[in-house]
Amino acid sequence: MTVTQRASQDCFCPKYMNLLAANARLQGEVVRLKARLSRQERTAKEQPFGLSTPSSQRLVKPSAPERTPAEKRRRRGGARAGHTGHGWKPPEGPKPDVEDLPAPDACPCCGGALTDFPGGAETIRDLIDCHPLPAFPRRVRVPARYCPHCRKPVRPRVPGVLPKTRLTNRVLARAAREHYLDGVPMGTLARRLGVPKGTLLNAMHRLAALFRPASDGLRALLRDAAVKHADETPWRTDGDNGYAWVFVAGRVTLFVCEGTRAMSVPADVLADCGGTLVTDRYAAYNCFAGERGYCFEHLKRDTLALVVDNPASKECKTFAEALVPWLCAAMSLRSACAGDPVTYLVRAAIIRQNIETLARAPARHPSVQAIQNIFRENTRRLWHWTEDPRVPAENNTAERAVRPLAIARKVSHGSQSVKGRETRSVLMSVLHTLNACCTDPAVRLVKALDDYAQDRNANMFARVFGGLPLYVPTQ
Repeated sequence: MTVTQRASQDCFCPKYMNLLAANARLQGEVVRLKARLSRQERTAKEQPFGLSTPSSQRLVKPSAPERTPAEKRRRRGGARAGHTGHGWKPPEGPKPDVEDLPAPDACPCCGGALTDFPGGAETIRDLIDCHPLPAFPRRVRVPARYCPHCRKPVRPRVPGVLPKTRLTNRVLARAAREHYLDGVPMGTLARRLGVPKGTLLNAMHRLAALFRPASDGLRALLRDAAVKHADETPWRTDGDNGYAWVFVAGRVTLFVCEGTRAMSVPADVLADCGGTLVTDRYAAYNCFAGERGYCFEHLKRDTLALVVDNPASKECKTFAEALVPWLCAAMSLRSACAGDPVTYLVRAAIIRQNIETLARAPARHPSVQAIQNIFRENTRRLWHWTEDPRVPAENNTAERAVRPLAIARKVSHGSQSVKGRETRSVLMSVLHTLNACCTDPAVRLVKALDDYAQDRNANMFARVFGGLPLYVPTQ
């Protein structure tokens, strides 16, 4: 190699430097793109709430497996061929009057004259119809008389309406039911009734203030119940994070919307009361002074998550296949042995023995050991249902009760103010409890408001729930 060639190797010309810079830039871009692709693949596979993640929040939804011929035959709808059917069921209530239609005089095809059939050929059709239900204005003349003794005017009270309001009790009850029970947005309800939205909101605040004693009475009933359920879901107030809590006992449903998920909420509702409280494993319920039971449905989800998180582990799969059927048997035991407490207690003891055997079995996988430790370390909170048939092994009652709040959160994104949050808590508690006791909560509200308009000193709890089958099993 000559001196000239050796010198050219140590020379870095601008073209060579540009190639080095471009190569370094491309290598860095490749590294960034690989990291971004890895994050996207991980996000697509993971689910924010594990196996309980709703389908709306799953980024990648797997295709449904192809059904077997036997499964297709089982899912085939309709009755068997040749079934006569049950026919049209007549509507309930008194039979309506028959409306007579005028007979046609001319044929619509040729225009010729028509004659009557010898035996008559009239038919009667049973129809289902409805009337539009917008709010309509009323004008009532209120006479006034003078009392010489009291030296003041005396006017009669207008029936069916509260003092100093333009909305009648029927409008208030209908608005409260459709918004807080049926989940109709307040804007839609305002358009249906032809009433300004702000007027309806102010009326709901006043209604909540009237029915607050009834909500407090429900809280007292819930505290005395032998078996209680509780759950919570996020609920925002004016853009700030918060939580809505639901407590259920028998037919009593109590909603508490607060700005926190801390222990202070269940401590205030369940302070110094006994019985059994069925919840998930959230630590905020540790303030409960009585016995606490864990939900087996959450344990089943955690057990099934072992197989999803560890697909290559045969130990996790074997453990899940052995434990999940017994957890399902525990949750369906109340319906399978309804009315037979002896059979219930015997089968409950067998299910408990099999679950404890699986929990005490030796395991090497850390995830399996974590599930086993739940059964080993929480014996006092897992087996109440084996001793008392009134205590379920799952918390489905509270999870179903909190669903209307979750739907309302998706529609309205929470409350606009603290006052609105408190109004929702009171009216949802009253309406959902009434819905569990009678068929039409709006009629009950109208009657209670009519009584209040005549006498403001009566007990509001007795007005709303008096005479209803509000049975709550006590301790």
